[in-house]
Amino acid sequence: MKSLITLTLITVSLIACNVNAKSVADLEVADNIDIAGQTLQLNGAGVRSKFFMDLYVGSLYTPSVVSNTKAVLDAPVTVIRLNITSGMITSDKMHDAIIEGFDDATDGRVEPIQPQIDDFMALFSDEIIEGDQFTLEAKKMFGVTAYKNGKPQATIEGEPFRQALLMIWLGDEPAQKSLKKAMLGK
Repeated sequence: MKSLITLTLITVSLIACNVNAKSVADLEVADNIDIAGQTLQLNGAGVRSKFFMDLYVGSLYTPSVVSNTKAVLDAPVTVIRLNITSGMITSDKMHDAIIEGFDDATDGRVEPIQPQIDDFMALFSDEIIEGDQFTLEAKKMFGVTAYKNGKPQATIEGEPFRQALLMIWLGDEPAQKSLKKAMLGK
């Protein structure tokens, strides 16, 4: 009986190891995710840090492995997932960082997508705590559906908005260069 229990525990451990691609900042990042009936694979993941503190793990999921921003923008669907790993992230700080990210991603020309940005920012009005997960499903020529902790929050339509949102992490002035590099699997 003990042998059977031991064998079962070893098998479960091996299966659990195969489900996760890797550990990033002590967070298990899944190899694949299923979203809206489609399976996407992990392209890459890294840590967003500031002042030597890890704030969140950012993961990029794509239909097939890509290594540059253009390929991400051209993909029919991509997902950016943010797993909050620090209690230092608040809704106000996230709000400010996202606004700065849109400004950087659009070279300061946010006016054409300002209504969509305003709608998107409402997602960060509730308290953010360590362990929260934000999933941003970006569909080409449609827009972005945002999820918090697996629950759909809102869909923001518009291709220019979708591109600007992805550029926050993957553009010429990303939130963090090392995170961009990691998300692109480099």
